[in-house]
Amino acid sequence: MMELKPLPIGIQDFRKIIQGGFLYVDKTRYLYELIRYPAGVYFLSRPRRFGKSVLISTLDEIFQGNRELFKGLWLYDSPYQWQPHPVIRVDFSRNQVKSAQELKDVLIWMLNRIAQQFGLTLSGDLYTQRFEDLIEQLSVQSQVAILVDEYDKPLLDNIENLEEARRILEVLKGFYTVIKAMDAHVRFVLLTGVSKFSRVGVFSGLNNLNDITTDGQYAALLGITQEEVDACFADYLEGFASEKGLAAAELREQIRFWYNGFRFSEREVTVYNPFSLLLLFQKRKFQNYWFESGTPTFLLKLLKQQDYNLQTLERLDIPELAFSTYEIEKLDIVPLLFQTGYLTIKGYDSVFQTYTLSYPNYEVRRAFLAYLLTTYSSVDLSMAGSSLKQLARALLNADWPRFFEVLNSLLASISYELHIKQEKYYQTIFYLIFKLIGLEIQAEARTNQGRMDAVIETGEAVYIFEFKLSGSAAEALAQIETRAYFAPYLAKGKPLHLLGVNFEMESRAVTEWQAARR
Repeated sequence: MMELKPLPIGIQDFRKIIQGGFLYVDKTRYLYELIRYPAGVYFLSRPRRFGKSVLISTLDEIFQGNRELFKGLWLYDSPYQWQPHPVIRVDFSRNQVKSAQELKDVLIWMLNRIAQQFGLTLSGDLYTQRFEDLIEQLSVQSQVAILVDEYDKPLLDNIENLEEARRILEVLKGFYTVIKAMDAHVRFVLLTGVSKFSRVGVFSGLNNLNDITTDGQYAALLGITQEEVDACFADYLEGFASEKGLAAAELREQIRFWYNGFRFSEREVTVYNPFSLLLLFQKRKFQNYWFESGTPTFLLKLLKQQDYNLQTLERLDIPELAFSTYEIEKLDIVPLLFQTGYLTIKGYDSVFQTYTLSYPNYEVRRAFLAYLLTTYSSVDLSMAGSSLKQLARALLNADWPRFFEVLNSLLASISYELHIKQEKYYQTIFYLIFKLIGLEIQAEARTNQGRMDAVIETGEAVYIFEFKLSGSAAEALAQIETRAYFAPYLAKGKPLHLLGVNFEMESRAVTEWQAARR
């Protein structure tokens, strides 16, 4: 069997990937569209681990005129002229700053270091003066290319300290304003990051900025399409399928279900996160690779603080304007979830110019809900895994004594300090538990007679739950019967299980339940 090219896991340097003989998915045709014109100032937002640093590294090599590195790639024989340009490359991911003053010091250090590489000495005490001087001196040779990686990291590192974040924003604004002022000396600019702060914030001085974040032309610039998987990873897929004793087509669908689905424009182009895909083919095991590389602690806390209705994350319809309303003074959950990759585009309505958002794929959905359960309940997921499986088994067997026994063991692990006397809070916890046992649940499902707390439908049966907080199971079951919550499901011909449940605050447990069947 032909030896497989090694996978570039953790390698963010284009030269190292090419010279090391690593597998590289050719994206240079998209890059040509970016660099073919005499000038351009671009911004691109993508979630973490999506290849932004490799993109910056690749452009660095292009603007240095290192054509031979691209032999065999689309750009090598393209009309591009390969004129060398001095490159100013700023990478904010390498430093964690805790104040605006630290950021100024880091910027001066970065600019001095770049100047030394070109044998230059910078003048001026301010970081903005040194930036201007660097651009002006370098442009004597040729117009300058400016590449900024993770532009927003200084802000995100301090997002919970609003006053300092505002001061850091002003420093960044001053830095980027220099680019506009030196426009005649600049050939190309690309700024990448995770979050997209509005133009009245960080980029207020860059009124010529071309935001390509949701531009359909660049929908597959980062990430790996299904076509690229089929073309570039065919041998890996074949070996993986053989090891698992599966047909390649069957394994392909499993991989798609777990990891495909990120979409960044109205065009129906979806991509895989490269980090998850590469690790999957290396380890040949399905697990939460991307999610486990960085827990979204801040986002989880924000969802809880804002008492956000988690059920709506299954499907959200938002106007196009919502993608650009992220401000440090008012953190809007939905744009944050989209920009960070926990939600993605699932549809676009051109008439009303609205997007439908949901979880990208099974990996993100399952892992995100698991961490939400930890945030809301303090349940240790490493201990809860077996309990969730037992819960699913008991429900599918309609073994209600066992079902509520296991459910109470999960509820008992909730920290006393977290207990809140609100029905909605516990409904959220029940929703997360039901989701994590792998069953489709409609929480607060609508009927023409009111709302029911939860409906779970499987291929064989329908389960309708009504929860009461410090009430009675009989009252809950009577509500299901009186309001005929089961009516929409009668025509399906499946067994209907009706469950009235009472939860007591003092004992922190389900104290009684009643079941009926139709």
